[in-house]
Amino acid sequence: MSLSSALSIAQSALLSTSRQTSVVTRNVADASNPDYARRTGVVVSTAPGARMVTIQRAVDQQLFRQNITAISAWSGQSTLASGLDRLQLAVNGVDNASSASSAIGKLHNALQLYATTPSNPNVGATVVDAAKQAVRSLNNGTQAIQAFRAEADSQIAASVSELNQLLAQFEDVNKAIVSGTRTGADVSDALDKRDALLKRIAEHVPVTTHMRADNDMVITTTNGITMFETVARPVSFAPSAAYSPGMAGSTVYIDNVPVSAGTDEASGKLAGLLQLRDSTSVTMQAQLDEIARGLISAFAESAPPLSDAAGLFTWNGAPAVPGSLVTGLAGQISVNAAFDPEQGGDVTLLRDGGANGAAYVANAGGTASFADRLIALGDKLDQPMTFSPAAGITASSSVTAYSASAIGWLDNARQQATAQADTKEALASRTAEALSNATGVNIDTEMSLMLDLEHTYQASARLLSTVDEMLKTLLNAV
Repeated sequence: MSLSSALSIAQSALLSTSRQTSVVTRNVADASNPDYARRTGVVVSTAPGARMVTIQRAVDQQLFRQNITAISAWSGQSTLASGLDRLQLAVNGVDNASSASSAIGKLHNALQLYATTPSNPNVGATVVDAAKQAVRSLNNGTQAIQAFRAEADSQIAASVSELNQLLAQFEDVNKAIVSGTRTGADVSDALDKRDALLKRIAEHVPVTTHMRADNDMVITTTNGITMFETVARPVSFAPSAAYSPGMAGSTVYIDNVPVSAGTDEASGKLAGLLQLRDSTSVTMQAQLDEIARGLISAFAESAPPLSDAAGLFTWNGAPAVPGSLVTGLAGQISVNAAFDPEQGGDVTLLRDGGANGAAYVANAGGTASFADRLIALGDKLDQPMTFSPAAGITASSSVTAYSASAIGWLDNARQQATAQADTKEALASRTAEALSNATGVNIDTEMSLMLDLEHTYQASARLLSTVDEMLKTLLNAV
């Protein structure tokens, strides 16, 4: 071997080692970055030396797909669980203290007490006060639900805005990757950034990916809606400033295709928010409306063959008594002024009847100790009646049991959502850990490789030094 060949080999080896060392150093520097994939400097031997031909990036597409799927599921379930927690606190209060069930229980107790002393109007006034508390619970619950829907709507708008921004960034990065791949440039950093963007997109919408030539990527939702193909597809939504009972929320569109709400296991933040706004809160509103209908019916005045008329509790359609689900009734219910002493009413009408005319008087003799109607009203709160199945609770129940079931329904939904969120979080964590083990940086491995490169550098340096000495000797001899 000539001295010039030996010198070329030494120089090539030093250059190769330098490049490999740079790769290892970069790996160590980004070891804590969860979006960084390990690089490997691939070296091939060529006569008369060696050179690094490319930098390879660690990839495991199957694990990556599993991870973004788990991220979507976790994001959707955690959104659902946190939303149900906020809804429960807003409507029922801490330990259900402001719930309709709690208020109806107090009303029932006050009614029983009045039945024991029907001649005492002060005790009757406590029944009216308890009725007002029940009304406030239903009115405030309706307001809280509609405010919650408006809040969910604003969060949907924010999610859509962020999703559009992420897709725009994804388009720029994808173009850089395709261009760099075609020219043979190292696009590892751009690939890392694209994967990180894809994870953030998956938080909002569950996605699947398809690879094309030149590392070009296509994104679709799991339902087949195209989100990105060469260019980002628009995600549109028209937010509403406020909500009222029965008002339908705007639809989210991806590439002009509507996005459906989540089920009990929502996947993606958008699906979870849509479920909270359009399903869970709407069902809960229906439950409050049915509780309000139950109270109006239970305290209605009867005088067959005349139609029942609203009694202690009234609404916008009074004196008629609602016979089926009336959307927004919980926001309309109020205490009849004819029974309220603070509004000039007479509380003894609760004992005697007659707020809707003489035909409805139950205590015809005007006996002060008359308690039959009060006892009957208390019994009606515990008597089964038919409720709308649209409210998601058993169709036949008493008002007292129905209001308690409404609390149980929400608590059950919260428990299921929380359990699912914990499960999905564990799955996301495990898939992320598996992906990191397959494509991430191991400091011990990198340090071991650095020692090998140091030995290679020393060997190349000794070869270079030897060639230098031989050249000096040759030149001195000449």
